[in-house]
Amino acid sequence: MTTAHPGLSDPPAAAAQQSVAARTPRSRGGVGRGTAWYRRLTPYYFLLIPVGLLLLLTFAPVVTMFWYSATDWDGLDKTKNLVGLDNYVEVFTDPDNVRVFYVSLYYFVASFVQMALALYFATILSFRVRFTNLWKGILFFPYLINGVAIGLIFLNFLKPGGGLDTVLLTAGLESLVQQWTGDPDVANFSLAGVSVWRYLGLNFVMFLGAIQSISSEIYEASDLDGANRWHQFRYIILPSIRPIVGLSLILAISGALAVFEVPFVMTGGANGTETFVIRTVWMAFNRNLVGLASAMAVVLLLVVLVVTWIQRRVVPDDEVDLT
Repeated sequence: MTTAHPGLSDPPAAAAQQSVAARTPRSRGGVGRGTAWYRRLTPYYFLLIPVGLLLLLTFAPVVTMFWYSATDWDGLDKTKNLVGLDNYVEVFTDPDNVRVFYVSLYYFVASFVQMALALYFATILSFRVRFTNLWKGILFFPYLINGVAIGLIFLNFLKPGGGLDTVLLTAGLESLVQQWTGDPDVANFSLAGVSVWRYLGLNFVMFLGAIQSISSEIYEASDLDGANRWHQFRYIILPSIRPIVGLSLILAISGALAVFEVPFVMTGGANGTETFVIRTVWMAFNRNLVGLASAMAVVLLLVVLVVTWIQRRVVPDDEVDLT
């Protein structure tokens, strides 16, 4: 009489056991259901810390700023008296506050000059040019320098008897020598020019990246049709980078109101060069009018939001299509 090995079983019996196990339903509270819920919630666990920091460091201060803008808080007193919209009325009616908006126009106009130069250089360097990488580095390098350092550099360059005056005198152009930062009629032009030099590299890189993302096949087809460089720029490059141009416009408007480092270091807001942010800081820390300064910050935020909304309505992304 023979006996089966203890590690072996009858194949039909084993198949029957597997079919019975397959038909047996799992309990709803088993490991499979818990594992599925854990996998679904895992991405949200990773979002808890960044979202929490975003709410704590961004949205909570913004809400607090709105609250301060409706009070007369001086930044020190524990009591805050509600004044409603009085701070906003003062922002737009006080002549000294209104004047800083006119100063922002210098930087706003200069930003269009900056965008035009950046687009010009980006278009040229997107094609084959000798020493392309060298020119790219030269154009982008000023953006890497700290704003305070730029202010100190140009403070010495534009001071009486400084670098610019020396160059003009050497070239025999004595009539062009000015009080570049001391004359109220010239100071804002000088400071706006410094801002153009500083931020040209940022727009240049944005435009260059957008232009280089255009397929080379489109250029080849245009060459076969007899298009020159101007036609390629007008009908291929410009429509393709329209979203980037819109973004640059938003940055130009917000940047024109948010200029701070260069005029603060070079003039401190004197000689008619006080900008919106310089006056906001002065209101908060020199005059202890935190409520009014908060209202000015809210105005800056609302201007950026409104301009962004207008840009999205006028130039939507889905209209940019070359096909």
